[in-house]
Amino acid sequence: MKDIQNQPDFRKINIKKVGVKNISYPITVLDKENTIQRTVATVNMYVNLPHQFKGTHMSRFVEILNRFHGEINLQNFHNILKEMKDKLQAQAAHMEIKFPYFLKKSDLLAGTNTIEYKCRMHGSLQNVDDLVLEIQVPIRPPSSAPASGVMPKSLGNWGIAKVALRFLRFIWIEDLIILIESVTSHNLSWNDTDKSGIQEELTLENMTRSLAKILRANQDISWFNLNIKNFAQSGNTFAALEWQ
Repeated sequence: MKDIQNQPDFRKINIKKVGVKNISYPITVLDKENTIQRTVATVNMYVNLPHQFKGTHMSRFVEILNRFHGEINLQNFHNILKEMKDKLQAQAAHMEIKFPYFLKKSDLLAGTNTIEYKCRMHGSLQNVDDLVLEIQVPIRPPSSAPASGVMPKSLGNWGIAKVALRFLRFIWIEDLIILIESVTSHNLSWNDTDKSGIQEELTLENMTRSLAKILRANQDISWFNLNIKNFAQSGNTFAALEWQ
């Protein structure tokens, strides 16, 4: 049978992205407490198509993924991208994996609950690796009103902290969640203190600055993008910043 995909194309037009999307695939990710955690991911895999090729072999994307048995870690992420790039003769390879990550949390009021955290890993390989890890951490409202009886307007409802980062060394997902929740899992005693010793009020902006301060001090992180959103009744409010 003639291999149509590898036949030459003389139009000299590159296609930036060609591949497969929304593959539902069982994966295992590293878990600090239990070694691994089994979950189900949505996977997108694509490469650039050089102008000299008519097409690419779509079936090879899943074949490559199968060879790694769904084991997702830093080394495998690089190896999958490299194999995509080599096998499909592409100048660049890309893979995006979205998956839920689960942690058991104990709370004095709610007891022990399993919390779902939405995670996303996006990697690209051209001349060098570029890997971004993104985590969405739910923000729960204060459990009760302050002594004044007035709830902080910006934090009276559920919200989301979305953190995307590049890192220099391996970071456990659990450790990153704990770091984020040290600011976002606020209670009514939460506060930040500026250089003058004045306690900051509990606001969306101050929460964003406090989390940015912690992330910036972590020497394993080389870049981050932070977006904290509050689901207010009259419309969502948010604060965002980027650091590198």
